[in-house]
Amino acid sequence: MSALLKLVPRPAVPRDAFVGDDAALVHAFRRGDPGALATLYDRHADHVHRVLYRILGFDHELADLHHDVFVRALGSLPKLEDPSALKGWLTMITVHVARSSITRRRRRKWLWFLPSDELPEVPSSAPSEEVLDALRATYAVLDTLPAEERIAFALRFIDGMELTEVAAACGTSLATIKRRLARAGARFEAEARRHPVLEPWLERGTRWGNPSDR
Repeated sequence: MSALLKLVPRPAVPRDAFVGDDAALVHAFRRGDPGALATLYDRHADHVHRVLYRILGFDHELADLHHDVFVRALGSLPKLEDPSALKGWLTMITVHVARSSITRRRRRKWLWFLPSDELPEVPSSAPSEEVLDALRATYAVLDTLPAEERIAFALRFIDGMELTEVAAACGTSLATIKRRLARAGARFEAEARRHPVLEPWLERGTRWGNPSDR
């Protein structure tokens, strides 16, 4: 699914605009270093976009949500207690933004994915139509899950985060995230079997067994 990742335009920032790890980057931002802001975006924009994409799928507002994440982050960055945890902190904000989007869209009963003729352009090595059809069906199934389960499932089984990373991103305990993933996996498989296009993928074996074993 990573081949479908549609990256937002990145700013023309010199790669040597700032040298240092994330902790140094946060401290530089707080000092007003002119290169820190651009470097923060350049360093983490792709990660934020990927997390949003994994949770929401094809979404007309993806670029706006991506922008919203950074607006919230920059407004709160002076309060970040552990500057070395910048990436995980950004992931948490991204999850909050995605959750709010899910809530709004369900309230308005909008669709979660684009029609086939509006899919974003993908590289020449793009997946086959079979994979694209399965991907659309996957997000249709995810739309039936409660928001918290959908987010946990997407982070774990679509983005491939470790359990501890998923728990941190969702702001909950490891035990809670395991229970959430178990429920999400059961709901997902039951609903997925109603989509013929997903049958071959289910028969090949699922990735969402007992989360404690993964």
